[in-house]
Amino acid sequence: MTPAKPRSDLIVGALCGVIAALGWATGFVAAKHGIEIGFTPADLAFHRYVWSGILLAPLAFRAGIIKLGGIGWGRGLIIAVLAGPTQAMLAYTGFTLVPLGHGAVIQPATAALFGLLAAAVVLSEKLTLPRIIGAATIIVGLIAFGAESLTTIGTHGVGGDLLFATAGLLWAAFGTVLRQWRIAGTRATTVIGTLTLLIFTPLFAIFHGFDTMFRLGLPENLLQIVVQGIIAGALPIYLFAHSVTLLGAGRASSFPALVPVFSLIVGFLALGTVPTWPQLAGLVIVVIGFRLTLK
Repeated sequence: MTPAKPRSDLIVGALCGVIAALGWATGFVAAKHGIEIGFTPADLAFHRYVWSGILLAPLAFRAGIIKLGGIGWGRGLIIAVLAGPTQAMLAYTGFTLVPLGHGAVIQPATAALFGLLAAAVVLSEKLTLPRIIGAATIIVGLIAFGAESLTTIGTHGVGGDLLFATAGLLWAAFGTVLRQWRIAGTRATTVIGTLTLLIFTPLFAIFHGFDTMFRLGLPENLLQIVVQGIIAGALPIYLFAHSVTLLGAGRASSFPALVPVFSLIVGFLALGTVPTWPQLAGLVIVVIGFRLTLK
């Protein structure tokens, strides 16, 4: 019989999971704000990964830079494409086309949906009836967002939703390969940061440049550095991993479902963004689907 976990572990684990979800949600809100004031998706991806890459550089050298901490360059490049600047720029570009609520719900929901399917097909995990119903419910919620985009924004709104869906698909693939290759989230974050410094940073400097960052000033850049690089970057991954350790993977997996809820709350408080009734309906449907997929 497995001994019950101490109450302190349950409390700390729950707090870590909730704060991680809040951090990810804050990242969505800050990204939407950044796009609205003139940052490009590449600028935000720079702030999201370069500074955390510098912060994690000592860990990368300690783990062994030649073989990327034992992960290897081939697998490292795959991980970086799935969860690095490419994935982030898809999501940030989506914010140029649709409101905050769409990205904050569609990307996590799509990640959960495709993560569930990949776990069944690639990892041979059992697909139970509640999970099948949950996946179907998530699809209904995503359709609600797509219908709102088509009727109130136009075809380019559907394009924005598809960008978020693609970003969610990449994130689901990222989670699947981590489990398939048995790579811890903190190691993956270190690898992504290292490859960002080595590949993305020089390409950014040569082909994009820092003109927009200089034009928008130090306060706005500091906001994105702190939020994207720390609050929505390295910190939530550490907190979520700690939550898994204290609570177990099953319990901890419920916390990403809080991201859409927190995103709409933080968006309202920070940006004054009021979700529409169709967005709220889609949110409720998706959250119900999230809950069912965890059973």
